[in-house]
Amino acid sequence: MSKLSVIIRCRDEERWIGHAIQSVLDFVDDPEILVINNKSKDDSLLIVRQFAGFDTVRVLDIDDYSPGKALNLGVQEATSDLILVLSAHCVLKKFDLPNIAKALSTHKAVFGKQHPIYQGRKITPRYLWANFHDREEENAYSKLEDRLFLHNGMCVYRRDILLEHPFDEQLAGKEDRYWARDIVKAGYTYLYSPSLMECDHHWTTDGNTWKGIG
Repeated sequence: MSKLSVIIRCRDEERWIGHAIQSVLDFVDDPEILVINNKSKDDSLLIVRQFAGFDTVRVLDIDDYSPGKALNLGVQEATSDLILVLSAHCVLKKFDLPNIAKALSTHKAVFGKQHPIYQGRKITPRYLWANFHDREEENAYSKLEDRLFLHNGMCVYRRDILLEHPFDEQLAGKEDRYWARDIVKAGYTYLYSPSLMECDHHWTTDGNTWKGIG
């Protein structure tokens, strides 16, 4: 069984971060979980410390935050060959790690289906959510955004690839889409596979993903 490090970016995520961590523990044996804390002022870290009995749950503080900088810090600190980037408000519902690892022998990243949950209610997967369809797709493309589509709400990478091709630390968002663009330009592929992983992606008040709820 492949070992897994999990990177969770956190800023005031008390509502869902415990659920996110527990869902990882439900699917993965002995994961390393790295919580990248961006000056949280709520009870997020108190909730993370509930999992202190798991020796591999660690909190790393970050200043001068950007999405790419937080992820690159987690990659540098990770000790496993495979890395799951997981949103603090995403809860795993399916996660087939052995077959994800097999897919990563061919592809540079694998991401799966996300179900949008608004205030506890599953909503119609319109707008960005329409990209999370039921068919497997190599180098997924978003007609809505008119560019390659990859999403760090839930995505698995090989650590060596992220060390060689880190995320752009200057971007304020969409670091995943720009990473996909550069990877494909370099001649590599990534995979969207709803059969290998799924999660519920819960609404948060400041989540840009939720513009235009349908």
